[in-house]
Formats: sequence, structure tokens, C-alpha cells
Amino acid sequence: MSDTPWWDPTRHADRRPLLLARNRAQAAIRQWLAEQEFTEVDPAGLVPSPGNEAHLHAFETRAIGNDGLAVPMYLHTSPEFAMKRLLAAGETRIASFAHVWRNREIGPRHSAEFTMLEWYRVNEAYDVLIEDTMAFLGLACRAAGSAVLTYRGMTCDPFQPPERISVAEAFARYANIDLLATLADDGAPDADALRVQMQARGLSCHPDDTWSDMLSKVLVEKVEPHLGMGRVTILDRYPAAEAALARRVADDLRVAERFEVYACGVELANGFGELTNASEQRTRFIAEMDEKERVYGERYPLDEDFLAALAQMPSASGIAMGFDRVVMLATGAPRIDDVIWTPLSFTTGL
Repeated sequence: MSDTPWWDPTRHADRRPLLLARNRAQAAIRQWLAEQEFTEVDPAGLVPSPGNEAHLHAFETRAIGNDGLAVPMYLHTSPEFAMKRLLAAGETRIASFAHVWRNREIGPRHSAEFTMLEWYRVNEAYDVLIEDTMAFLGLACRAAGSAVLTYRGMTCDPFQPPERISVAEAFARYANIDLLATLADDGAPDADALRVQMQARGLSCHPDDTWSDMLSKVLVEKVEPHLGMGRVTILDRYPAAEAALARRVADDLRVAERFEVYACGVELANGFGELTNASEQRTRFIAEMDEKERVYGERYPLDEDFLAALAQMPSASGIAMGFDRVVMLATGAPRIDDVIWTPLSFTTGL
């Protein structure tokens, strides 16, 4: 990272073409959404629960009422809960460019505050979200005057049909691991079964690693480096244990209607066929918070209002895309800070 502040005139002059490309990409996507009859919504950023995924970390604050009493609140890690409430209220096709906040996420591809493009379609299969995403990647490239997405010397053509591969197929291809053999018929993971396979392949793991820990290691070290090379990869059918907000696939309860979009080895979007069973969602949230407490010694409250709304939410598909990352790859910028108008500044060590 440059020691020169982003507001230095010389550095800003270097960044300004990238930022203007960002504006053009956002305008083009907004026009596309309008033409597809999406309603753009603006969810509040301050929430009573920031989400209930074990490895997502929120910024916590306090809301002080007129009585002087303080109530814990959080900056949202996603507008998802608010947008699903809008689906319960009767909206059928909505989108949002939302600022979101995630703690413990700082680096070339991560900013603690970033822009998430999130959109939902009621009564439509989650496959259509893949088509939406490909359209947006093409619009971003055109806005940047580029024919390909680029990151650290790697390229990806968003105008070519994407590769679509299941997580299990990717593990077999790139790590020689039979992932489905480590899942019970109901999707319950077997850590020992995955550990045995990893050790047989010479992959490092610790005795206290959970199944999820080991899956993440294989994904990061062996699978992700191969994804989105030359063309976009859709990594589909995640294990149900790794898809807390997605409904299960009808023909195999071990996996869920969740996919991620990759270009140049970089994850750009995360999509779901949305789970609308409030009772099952509560059970999954509690399990996620139990794991969070085990690993990090903390847990977030359940959003009871969201769970109540979920019981009324229609069948839907939804997806979140890291807009800054898309712009970064469309412009060929090396760091996410290069395409954020006023990037965050941190003290040394963060």
C-alpha cells in the first residue's frame, strides 16, 4: 500500500480514472436493473443483529434512547435480513447498492467497509441469478473499456459462457477428495472422514480442526486458485453445512442451492435459493452461533423480527456481489482501495 494518502492530489489523479469507471459501471447496472423492473431499495445500516454466521465479524455500537439507556446495535454485514423483510412485505424484485461493514477483513481484496450489490427475485430459480451476474460483469468491463477481467496477471473473459461445477466435483478434480463421502445422508459432516482423506493426500490439518475448518483449507489452497481462469467459474451445490441461509437441493439433501462466482481466483458473488423455513433457519442460526462462541468466545443475538418475517416470505432467490471487487477486476486495479472513493485509513498493524 502506498504511504501517500489517498487525498494527495497526485495519487488522486492516478486513481480518478478508476473511480470514474466505477461510476459508469454503477450507472450501467442501475439502468439494467431498472429495465428489468427491479425496485432499488435502501436498507438501514444499523441493525439489532448483524447476521448469524460463525465467521462473520461485525462492528458493534450502542444506541442510547431518550431514557438514557443503551441498547447494543451493529453495523450490518449484509442488507439481507432487511431485504427479505421487504419480500415478506410484498416486494417481488428488489436490489440495493449497500455499504456494509465486516470486522477482521483488511487486505488487497478486503475492506472493512465496502459496497455490496444485493438483489432478489421472488418465485424464480436461483439459476437466473447466474445470468444476472454475468450481465453485470460484462457491463463493468464495458464501463472500464476492458475486454477481460484482470487480477495479478490472470485474466477472465466475462463474455464467454461460464464454467459451472459443483463443490464436490471441484474437490475431486483439484484435491482428489471425495467430499460427499464425508457427509451423512442428512448432510451432517464427518470431520474424521475428511481428515483421513486429507492426510492420505498429504494435506496439512490439525487434530482439533472441524470439518468446516478443513473444507476451508482445501478450498483456499487447492480449489480456488483454479477457478475463473480464462472464463468465469460458478462453484455450485455447496454442502448444506456450509449454506446456512440456502434451501437444500431436492435431489440430494447433503447439498444446498448455493453457488459462488469466481474470476481470476477471486470470489465475486454468493447466491442462494433462499431458505424460507423459519424453524429450520432458527436451528441453523443457533448452530452457527454455538460455533462462533466456541471459536471466538462471542455470539450475536438472533433477529426475532427477521425470523417472524421469514415465515411469511415467498419462495425467492437472492445474491450478494462485491461491487468494489468487480470494479477492481474490470479496471485491473491491484488493490480494492484503488477503486473506493474514500478508502478507510488504519493505524499501523491493522
